[in-house]
Amino acid sequence: MKPQSFTLLLVSIAAQFCAAQAVLPAKKIAAAKKEIISSVDLRYNQYRDIALNIWQFAEVGYQEYKSSALLQETLKNAGFTVQNGVAGIPTAFVATAGSGKPVIGILAEFDALPGLSQQAVPEKRPMPGLDAGHACGHHLFGTASVAAAIALKEQMEKNGLKGTVKIFGTPAEEGGGGKVYMVREGLFNDVDAVLHWHPGSRNAANPSGSLANISAKFRFYGLSAHAAGAPERGRSALDAVEAMNYMVNLMREHIPSDTRIHYVITDGGKAPNVVPDYAEVYYYARHPKRDVLAGIFERIKKVAEGAALGTETRMEFEIINGVYDLLPNEPLARLMYANLVQVGGVHYTPEEVEFGKKIQQTLIGNSPEIATAAKIDSFNPAAQGSGGSTDVGDISYVVPTAGLVTATWIPGVPAHSWQAVACGGTDIGVKGMLVAAKTLALTALDLFNDPAYLQQAREDYRRRLGPDFKYQALIGDRKPPLDYRK
Repeated sequence: MKPQSFTLLLVSIAAQFCAAQAVLPAKKIAAAKKEIISSVDLRYNQYRDIALNIWQFAEVGYQEYKSSALLQETLKNAGFTVQNGVAGIPTAFVATAGSGKPVIGILAEFDALPGLSQQAVPEKRPMPGLDAGHACGHHLFGTASVAAAIALKEQMEKNGLKGTVKIFGTPAEEGGGGKVYMVREGLFNDVDAVLHWHPGSRNAANPSGSLANISAKFRFYGLSAHAAGAPERGRSALDAVEAMNYMVNLMREHIPSDTRIHYVITDGGKAPNVVPDYAEVYYYARHPKRDVLAGIFERIKKVAEGAALGTETRMEFEIINGVYDLLPNEPLARLMYANLVQVGGVHYTPEEVEFGKKIQQTLIGNSPEIATAAKIDSFNPAAQGSGGSTDVGDISYVVPTAGLVTATWIPGVPAHSWQAVACGGTDIGVKGMLVAAKTLALTALDLFNDPAYLQQAREDYRRRLGPDFKYQALIGDRKPPLDYRK
């Protein structure tokens, strides 16, 4: 038997086992799911317009005022109660429909990435007058989650299902850690399960993890002087940054091989003939285990101190973000996978295939067949993460959490690329977005209808968490870095 067929059999058996506890009979829940799919399809143009408007806004972390407002307005018009400005973040919100238990949360992101402006064309062509671009597809992310919530609310009301739907508008996922502050504020304390998704170049729903991440800006202060006339009177802050970077690069040989460290020099001085009295470098450090990561980051701090000592400069650092690794939940992932299989993958028109072929010609290495966007990857309970980090990780340590990825980009396209921005500005992105919306809504419907699914998710969550775990944010008590992209 094929792995995919075996997985579906297991899900089917589990559903039959839990059927006695379900609120609605199997035929009625099947009909409700068909209506959800139809409802999302009928609003294709509406959700396309919302997503592409946010794509054009291309607002970076904590500056997503228009994007957040558009999603909030859409939810209000659909009968949701919206609380905005939560957790001290002007663009964060929680939208609520229904009442009582269970409470199911759906995450919505909407921030863009700086320096990745791109038009919706298959060659590199920045958008005039715009620096940022949705190279991680968060314009699709937020829109799909809102679409899922609206379709779900309709079916709950129609079928008399009890419980509360909460949409969490979560800003600044790209390095700003908006969800961490929302977790710390206690906004997820009453939630029974959280569902999320992410744009990608394939369709999958596995209980995979992610890397814990600590990011910080290291600032060095020296003495300016004429670089030719009086260099001995200067103390270069840029020298300190370069010394730090060199020593960190040497350190890579002596840390676990699954560590990831990246940096950019965000300020290296203004003129070559002036010894820089200020310089700044922005670091990310990642590892699958946050306790190992903590030790690695302590070493990076010591390197920064040594660089300052050796260059006779002064060093300060600011923690910008810190996120947990992602805690998998296999029962929730299996349920989401079954619904993803029901929804199916993405099918392209001949024009979209031609667009995709042109995009693939700009990529390094071999790309999968474009037709693979129509397929669903087999379920893999031991799947590894993508190597990235996400502030969804913090949520997963306080409430059972599961996610999926759908083909919003042509197969082979990597995230954080101009090619991803280009695909996301077309119907290629919109089609994948609606696969996610339907899957999220169907999975949430199952959770509202059958309490056994939530019980299985809680048991898996507690087992993975262990008896002595207590959540503590890696950012400490700092306030949201609302200006980190300015």
